[in-house]
Amino acid sequence: MLKDRIIGAFTFRKGVYAEVENDASFTSTAWLIVAVVAFLNQVGANASTNVVSWMGGAVVGTIFAVVGFAVGAWVINWVGRAVFHADVTFEEMVRTLGLAYVWNIIGFLGIFGRFIPALGCLLGPIMILAVIALIVAWFIAAKEALDLEWLQTIVTVVLGWIALMVIVLIGSAILGLIGWGAGQLGGLFG
Repeated sequence: MLKDRIIGAFTFRKGVYAEVENDASFTSTAWLIVAVVAFLNQVGANASTNVVSWMGGAVVGTIFAVVGFAVGAWVINWVGRAVFHADVTFEEMVRTLGLAYVWNIIGFLGIFGRFIPALGCLLGPIMILAVIALIVAWFIAAKEALDLEWLQTIVTVVLGWIALMVIVLIGSAILGLIGWGAGQLGGLFG
């Protein structure tokens, strides 16, 4: 069933986000998806010939990515409820956005760009398309959970992304200061 939901997220299957929104048992699975995908994304984003720097950057980057996800989901939940009177819980946001987070797995491909530079020309457009797909997935997932009009959903998600990006930038600065990884939190949105 998890495999079908992940495939549904990658193929934009109608109803996949409604399924997880209403499945309270999916909350821990959504957190697991976020943690695993964030780690794989960070492995790709921090790829280096220095294994300690690479893995240290991946672990620290993963922590900031998961915290950024949590803060972003909380802000989206709070804005949706406080400003637009959405009937949504934090757990529903985690379930829907956590499933949409699977698109961040594409950041793992950064490994190939690091160790086979000629692939950079191919990976750049793939990463751009993945970011676009991630954005679309987050809007669809948030709209499903928030039950708001599109404009309200867009405003709410953008505010959540701003909060997420603040966390990502802090993590990126820390990685850069300690010299681990590429000093970035990665491929897509952490």
